[in-house]
Amino acid sequence: MTIARTGNSDGWSGTTNRRDFLLRSTAALAAGAVALDSPNALSQEAKNSTKPPNIVIYIADQVRADFIGTNHHNTTTRTPNLDAVARRGTNFTTAVTNQPVCSPSRSVLLTGRYATETHVWQNANPINPELPTLASELRHAGYTANLIGKWHLAPKDPAQGGGNGYVRPEFRGGFLDLWEGANEFEWTTHPYEGTIWDASGKEIKYSGENRIEFITDRAVRFLKEKQEKPFLLYVSQLEPHQQNDDHNHMVAPKGYADRFRNPFVPQDLRSLPGNWQTELPDYYGCIEAIDESVGRVLKTLEEQGILDNTIFIFMSDHGCHFMTRNAEYKRSPHNASIRIPLIAQGPGFNTGGEIPEVIGNINIMPTLLEAAGVPVPDSVKGKSFLPLMMDKKAREEWKNTELIQISESITARAIRTADWCYCVVDRSPDATHRASSLTYDEYLFYDEAGDPYELTNLAGRKEYRNQANELAARLKKLIVEAGEPEPQIRPTTIYP
Repeated sequence: MTIARTGNSDGWSGTTNRRDFLLRSTAALAAGAVALDSPNALSQEAKNSTKPPNIVIYIADQVRADFIGTNHHNTTTRTPNLDAVARRGTNFTTAVTNQPVCSPSRSVLLTGRYATETHVWQNANPINPELPTLASELRHAGYTANLIGKWHLAPKDPAQGGGNGYVRPEFRGGFLDLWEGANEFEWTTHPYEGTIWDASGKEIKYSGENRIEFITDRAVRFLKEKQEKPFLLYVSQLEPHQQNDDHNHMVAPKGYADRFRNPFVPQDLRSLPGNWQTELPDYYGCIEAIDESVGRVLKTLEEQGILDNTIFIFMSDHGCHFMTRNAEYKRSPHNASIRIPLIAQGPGFNTGGEIPEVIGNINIMPTLLEAAGVPVPDSVKGKSFLPLMMDKKAREEWKNTELIQISESITARAIRTADWCYCVVDRSPDATHRASSLTYDEYLFYDEAGDPYELTNLAGRKEYRNQANELAARLKKLIVEAGEPEPQIRPTTIYP
């Protein structure tokens, strides 16, 4: 039994009613967007430039997609600079992370491989040095690869050459030019003081300045320097992620939380216990400050005369459910945890408007390599989504399905489609210490069109048995494609 789908313009569904579609399409055309039916849009844009495009990846930690104003799900948030990027470029409205926790997600982003393949299936693991990365491939093609901010992909154990702070070159994933960062940013820095390290291990300290502005200053400083080669710049902020040490909560710049004392509360949070009541003002304040930082970066690119030939992409590693779905902020298959903002402008991206297809962050590395005209290594499992902005047929053929791997809180696997989220879990007592499992039990099952806030778990309901069986079969296939053994999935029988 396959349930017929109906559109839903509210919440997380990612679908749009006819009135909103017309309004947004008109706005996109006014901003100069190229129609989707134009198959030559990208090739013509490429012909107009004789230089490879620069690439700026701006990643903010733990940002929910519905806190970006252009997504029209939040009446309190203020993100004018990101909204402008979406108008000029492309907004991928149903982007997800393939692993909803920091290090694993970032390893997927940089390699186009699943977290179980990068070796970073949990936070403490270093990235597999044998895998090609976005940085290494661009450097081979003549780019410089530069990082400012949080890394979180080196060994945690100092005996292995790791730790919280300085990162040795072999653990930098190919970022071997400018390096100004720290491995575990939330431990070496605080909202108004902290330390990062340069490529040689020299400390760079700040005090009395907010961390967001400090990292932005370093990015602006780099962009104002004369660049002899095309560059990749990875700007990695901690905010709005909570401060992990003695603060143990989200901390907005001074005065910013006061602007959001009675904010809009997303509907997936309202009816569930958690800590959103106390954390939302700072969370909103952090996002507003991040948006201002994005504005400074874009303004600098424009002042340097390189904005038009720079791909600027804003994203997050995962979302935030404010302890409503488990005992922390992410590590669950829910929209609040896996849905991420993904907005891009620049060569190859000024044609799309809104792209509603389900797109995992495993696809970002091959997409950026293609946009730069750099060959994608055969080992990469992600697929470029550039064709989605140029060709209707490509959109029709897009698989629109992503595998979600979950670790640490539970060992689980989920399949996310446009219509469904179906999740299975290893219920063994020691399951959280495993990268994967051979046996899973049905755990969560949500109707994304009818229940976009995921408040009703359909797992075990007999009227959805056929649909669950179909999704279980598709999930097993995805698990095998990710390099794992085919598992057994045991159906739940909660409901008779």
